[in-house]
Amino acid sequence: MAEQMEDLSERYCFNPVLRWNSQVEEYFTKAYGAEHFALISKALTRPSCYSCIRVNTLKSTTDTVIKKLSTIVTEMGKPNSENTTLKGGDGDVNGIELTQSGSQKASVKISDEKNPITENFEHPSISRCQVPGLDYVVFVGGSGPHTIDYGYANGRPPKEVIVSRKCAEAVLRGAQVYVPGVMACSAHVEKGDVVAISVAVEQPGLDGGWSLGITRGTVVQGLPTDPYHPERSGLYIGQGTTAMSRAGIFRVCEGVAVDMHNRVFKLPSFYDVLEGEIFLQNLPSIVTAHALDPQKGERILDMCAAPGGKTTAIAILMKDEGEIIAADRSHNKVMNIQKLAAEMGLSCIKTYKLDALKSVNRRTDSCKSSDSVCVDANDSVVNDSSSSMNLDNEKPSSITEVLEVDKIRKQNAEGRKNGKRPRNGPGRNQCMGGRAENSKGFAPNSFDRVLLDAPCSALGLRPRLFAGEETLASLKHHAKYQRRMFDQAVQLVRPGGVIVYSTCTINPGENEALVRYALDRYKFLTLAPQHPRIGGPGLVGRFEFADHSVEEWLRPGEEHLVQRFDPSSPLDTIGFFIAKFSVGSKDSE
Repeated sequence: MAEQMEDLSERYCFNPVLRWNSQVEEYFTKAYGAEHFALISKALTRPSCYSCIRVNTLKSTTDTVIKKLSTIVTEMGKPNSENTTLKGGDGDVNGIELTQSGSQKASVKISDEKNPITENFEHPSISRCQVPGLDYVVFVGGSGPHTIDYGYANGRPPKEVIVSRKCAEAVLRGAQVYVPGVMACSAHVEKGDVVAISVAVEQPGLDGGWSLGITRGTVVQGLPTDPYHPERSGLYIGQGTTAMSRAGIFRVCEGVAVDMHNRVFKLPSFYDVLEGEIFLQNLPSIVTAHALDPQKGERILDMCAAPGGKTTAIAILMKDEGEIIAADRSHNKVMNIQKLAAEMGLSCIKTYKLDALKSVNRRTDSCKSSDSVCVDANDSVVNDSSSSMNLDNEKPSSITEVLEVDKIRKQNAEGRKNGKRPRNGPGRNQCMGGRAENSKGFAPNSFDRVLLDAPCSALGLRPRLFAGEETLASLKHHAKYQRRMFDQAVQLVRPGGVIVYSTCTINPGENEALVRYALDRYKFLTLAPQHPRIGGPGLVGRFEFADHSVEEWLRPGEEHLVQRFDPSSPLDTIGFFIAKFSVGSKDSE
């Protein structure tokens, strides 16, 4: 019986092992060392154990927001009894500990090598950042991992719902289980049943690739003969109550399938909370805006601006005085940036639809205005307030909404049948009206500062339950693409200006190797100190691939001029990288 209970405790828990492409794993192991890379891989499978909130200081104050958050957190039912420790049943997460003393003071103990960066505050789980210049950043702590009793009794396994890996990653961040994310379910599940939630993660295929290998709608018996039975061991992420029966889950296309009430990681949700006053943002992203060091009255370009978090952070640091050009190649994403800027009351942000690889336009005679922005007015996309919503990307929150969705879709279909093609709608942001201007690019040397938060492999984002999709070839492709974008940034910034390059990946080929490329190709660029500096040093050295090609990283002395955020460090952030370049005279080039 003891052996059986031990097996059950090992099965019904959350202890994922992140799987990588074998060559990528070898590459990272050589870059970080086997022990360090194992810690990084484990950290990536878990969410940060706190929410990082940036206060819009143009609309509110940190103290005001903390008071409002205190009320909200209390309403959420956060623990506030004396002499308790707010941490997971299985211990702390990556060194983050939420403690509460008898005086009801709590803090997130987030520290760099020398100094703590948070201040105790008179409310459980809320802390103010103490890094100089970041006092408008607030941390609200969560807890985990928690041990959950899934109700295995008398040889009968609990009713179970298996979700896709991407659905599970969202649930670990605090989301509910939506219908599209459900892959399989126990038989005889009715609305209101308590179910265990497990994850189907991609497995090695016969062709050498990865596949899910499970058919949506499969019946789970709780037996070793079930699909993915051994593979789901250690991949249980919580309990929830079904919002519909098994038949309903696989009959409708939208809606909440399971309402999560007992999670492995408990993180506060701030969706639609204090709109315009706060913005949920990872700590390294906030630091990136500070590294750019924007000044009032300057002209700044955010080359890949979506979803707009860094753009608005820069605008607030400039006190909304100056001009920020926010560009992205996606129309819907540009509209989202506009919406966010409006919510935060920012007027210095101008948005354009533009591919970052086409940011430079040397034919300035085609520019419509004197501000060095070349706009193609004929290609502007206008949102008609009578357009239909992009329903394929939206999840109705209840079954009743599904009926409304079907009604609207039928209306759209009838319109198409009658030859009326709906115009571009508001997209995911549900913002009625507005426009996204297309740009033909910008004049060289026309910006004081340029931020290139480059599209990347995103191997620093967490939680992540699978990483096998990236190969050495795909990582090299990302790096090549980023170099082309960086070439554009160099042409756009004026002599004496600044370029900040950042990514959300742990891949040195997209980080340190880009810095090496930049410094070797453009002799007028130099690495500049960053403030504040709370990240770790970069990687020094080189890597030789099997084909004998060599990837050069940083040289001794350069590692402390960049910031590398390690997800396995006590800061408990995502994996992130920041490099800042000062631009000298370009005459020598």
